[in-house]
Amino acid sequence: MKQSMNQLGAYSKSFITDVPADLTTERALHFKKTIPKFAEESVYIYSFAEGRMVYADGWEEVLGYKDTEINMLGIVNMTAPDFAPFVHEVNDKALQFIQTVKEDLEKYSFLIEQKKVHKNGSEVPITARVGVLESYQGKMVSIIGRFQINHNIRFGKVMRYSAYGPDKAQFEEVLNKTLFYNYVISGKEKEALALVAKGMSFKEIAALFNVSPSAIEKRILPMYKRFNVKSLTHLVSFAYDNFILP
Repeated sequence: MKQSMNQLGAYSKSFITDVPADLTTERALHFKKTIPKFAEESVYIYSFAEGRMVYADGWEEVLGYKDTEINMLGIVNMTAPDFAPFVHEVNDKALQFIQTVKEDLEKYSFLIEQKKVHKNGSEVPITARVGVLESYQGKMVSIIGRFQINHNIRFGKVMRYSAYGPDKAQFEEVLNKTLFYNYVISGKEKEALALVAKGMSFKEIAALFNVSPSAIEKRILPMYKRFNVKSLTHLVSFAYDNFILP
């Protein structure tokens, strides 16, 4: 059953607050010196243990908010309306999955291409990557997020995300199975589809990834129903029309 709009992101929101960072603390000053930040990029660190943002940098350049006023709940709620259901659901499912992991938590992260609403009301194309920064005894202590303006993103009907970590396949499988949004594609699916578009057979792609041809079929064939296409040619055409493939 699909969730109603007011339920979307409820799981993630139950763990976050609207408390901004105190950037005068020794820890925040340490992060300022040690965490690199690129042009048109903003960074945050949120502590679940403290229930607050503990570091923020670059937000005025990216979304118009001062680093001292940016907070975790605000970041979640400033997602553009057409992307909000998808982003909220990914946040929920990714957080739920990572909380089942007990080892190497710092190696897990996920990336979402989305639009955020600038303080002036304009929409900004963002590549957002969120990962575990610290863990203790198999539990997340804090996360780090990097939001970078990406002028090269061309948005169509399909939302795009990727998952990373030692158990990347399981991570993406969980997201694929639980996401309610019909028009979504994972990094693994996009990777296989790009090779199909180049004319490679399922068997050739399987040999390249050292998996069985049926494993490649499982990446490609579910997209037929999801995107309402009738053939492989139609699927590839749909991918180009919606900027999934360059």
